[in-house]
Parts: sequence; C-alpha cells; structure tokens
Amino acid sequence: MSTSYLLREPVVNRQKAIIATRLVSHAPSAAGAAVDLNRLTDIWPDARPVIVSLGRTTPDESLLDWQPPQNAMVELPAGLLSDPGVHGLMQKLVTAGVGICLGDYAPGMSIPPQLQFRFVLADAVEHPKMLDAPGLMIARHVTDHRHFADVVGTGYSGAAGWFFLRGMPVSDKLNASHGQIVRVLNLVRRNAELKEIEAALKQDVTLSYKLLRYINSAGFGLATEIQSFKHAVTMLGYDKLNKWLSLLLVTASRDPAAPALMQTAIARGRFMEIIGQGQFDKVQIDNLFVTGAFSLLDILLGSQMKAVLEQMHLPDAIASALRDGSGPYAPLLNLARACEGEDVAGIAAQAAALQLTAERVNHAQLEALVFADSLQFN
Repeated sequence: MSTSYLLREPVVNRQKAIIATRLVSHAPSAAGAAVDLNRLTDIWPDARPVIVSLGRTTPDESLLDWQPPQNAMVELPAGLLSDPGVHGLMQKLVTAGVGICLGDYAPGMSIPPQLQFRFVLADAVEHPKMLDAPGLMIARHVTDHRHFADVVGTGYSGAAGWFFLRGMPVSDKLNASHGQIVRVLNLVRRNAELKEIEAALKQDVTLSYKLLRYINSAGFGLATEIQSFKHAVTMLGYDKLNKWLSLLLVTASRDPAAPALMQTAIARGRFMEIIGQGQFDKVQIDNLFVTGAFSLLDILLGSQMKAVLEQMHLPDAIASALRDGSGPYAPLLNLARACEGEDVAGIAAQAAALQLTAERVNHAQLEALVFADSLQFN
C-alpha cells in the first residue's frame, strides 16, 4: 500500500504560543491512514499533543490498526458522531486512552452532553463567533494576524494553521537591533580571526548564551558539551558554526508571538537539509538549512527581504533562492513552503520534480518538526 501525503499545521493559543500540532492524512481510507501513521512511529513528535485528522476520509474502526503514541489524539467530524461506525470507533479509542477532538463543529450542533473534547475545531469564516462548545475552541481557516485577533475576540481560544505567516508589516530597512548578529555572521562567513569574532559576540552577551544553548540542544546530538565559542570553533569548524549562528538571527525577534514563526523557519531549514541529503555535498547541506531558516527573515525581523540580503554576505545559491526563487535550492524551498498549505496536488508535483516519495516527504516533515521542537522556542 503506497503512502499518501500528510499535511501538518501548528495549533496556537491566544498568545500565539504553540500548544499542539495537527496532522491531516490524505489517505483514501482509514486503513491506509493507519498504515501511513505506523510508518512514522520512529520519528513521532512528542513535545506537545498531536491531533490526527483524516481530512475528507470518513474514520472507521480500521484506524485502530494504528498504534498511537501517548500524545496522539484523533479528530472526529462532529457531523458524523451519530454514524454507528464513527461512534463505535470513538468508544474504542476512549477505552484505549486515546484523546478525542471534535472537528467541523458548528454552533447549535447536538452533541451528547456527557462528551467532552480536548479541542473543538470550527471554520472561523463560516462561524466567526463561538461562545459555547464542549472543549477548547480552535479556529480554522484564519487568514492572517488581523483575522486571528478578530476570532479570539469573539470566543475562540486559538487557531490551527499558518495564518501568522501573513499580514505582518515590513520595513524597507533592517532594524538596528539585528545588525550586530548580521555582523557576526558576516565575520564567520569570511573566516575572520577568532579574536575578532569573539569580540563581536561579547558586545551582546545574550548572543553567546543563545548560541551555546542551541549547539548543546538535543537536536545537535553532540556527545560533549560545548563550553565556549572557542570550543565551538574547535569542535565544529567555521562552516558548521555558520549554520548555528544563523539560528541567532532567526530567533532575534523580540515579538512575544514569534515562537511559532521561529519554529516554522527552523523546521523549513531542517526539512530542506534532510531532503537535500544525497543530492548536495556537506557544505551545501548546511546552506540548505540556512536557506529554509532565512526564508522567513522578512517576517521575523520586520524588514523586506531585499533589505536583509543587502546587509549579508550570503552564497549566491542562498541569495537567489530567497530573492527571486531561482537557483539550485529553490525547488526544495518551494516544496517546504508547499507542505505548509492544503494543496496536496501541488505538494505531489513539487515532490515528483525532486523524485521524492510521499513517505520520504512525510518522514522529513516530522523529523524537521522534532528538531525544531528540541530548541524550545515557546
């Protein structure tokens, strides 16, 4: 049985902090979804709850062939709770200790009063107000930041989706507070003397602290703890260190709502890095990470991408992918972006162009998410 594409989206609360991940299977049957999900056991994200939806496929008891991890929950369509097959599945999932979420909810639906759900999802376009529901109300199809502000003001407790990638104002200049990180990055890229780089880092103590925290995170997988910048250079070398310094720029935003953006940027970078293995050499693999991570710098830093790129000495392949979507890295960036949408046919086309299977794309998505979660942005 071939694998179908799995789409993911973050679930955020009123403060835009990530509280769950929603995975949507596009398998043609519940049995097929179970097979696909079982193939992801080795890389399942466990940092927060994971809601699994079958999309337009009607859930049935064949989904029970899936061995759900402890943090997994199943989303069942509210309109199908009276269906004997769906009701029987729900009872067996509850007995097995699997959490249930309610999808496609609408005000006034008849829901048995004894049933309570962790999350209740509804279309915020069709139902802009949500004053009462049997669980934490999560809006879907939120368009941008302004729409999000509207729906949390009318009863919703959060939203699922990528709305936070849209609707933020950007300046035509790079914020001065980000300039120091850009200077450090440029020093590393031209292999400046170690003393010169250390002096630049010391001008902002938080940079050194964050750099060492990231390098020593679980995602990096080092057996020895890095104690200083000099130690990092000795252990990693300049090329590898550049990748980790890039994290400092991605996480430089002081916006309290930025963690979701940061996670998305780092997950994009890690996804591109994974997908590129076997196609690019080691230096280019690190450049793929930087390309994905930097693809949201305009939103994260509140500056136009052109303004950011003018201040940075990036390799042509990275700059061209970010500036106008051209060059060898662009197809991988296009696929990473496509995975943040709902156009399954578009994802399939992008993956086919790169000769990638759905199973590899699914696995890379979750592996990238696990990596981004290990950096603990929330």
